Amino acid sequence: MRDVNADSQRVTTTAAGRLAVPAGILAAVAGAFAYVGAVDPNEPGHYPVCPLLRVTGLYCPGCGGLRSAHAFVHGDLLTALHANALAVTGYLLFAVLWTVWVVRAARGRPLRIDLRPVALWSLGASVLVFTVVRNLPFGGWLHP
Repeated sequence: MRDVNADSQRVTTTAAGRLAVPAGILAAVAGAFAYVGAVDPNEPGHYPVCPLLRVTGLYCPGCGGLRSAHAFVHGDLLTALHANALAVTGYLLFAVLWTVWVVRAARGRPLRIDLRPVALWSLGASVLVFTVVRNLPFGGWLHP
């Protein structure tokens, strides 16, 4: 005779185990966003200056990311996009991938991200183009 309670507890434990890692990742990301939302990066002295910007005067792909996250947390999407449009795209992409991950984990299916080399090269080229354009005179609208 099967113990129904033991089976249901095993299924619950397994489901909880499958959701533990996505929940931990969400907690870490939420904590980081909460910190950046509380400690304004627009005020000097709270965060280090980008070393590339300090040494060369050029904006890296991450420059303005903290200001972007701060504005995003406060619901100011236009300011977040102006500070770093690539970062906002990353926030939204993370939210979609995390949601897919949780749904698949709840159903007992692994998350498989099979990026082909062309996708990786395209991503790298996009980041490179973003970085170059934001440092050219006509790319001033991408400056943080």
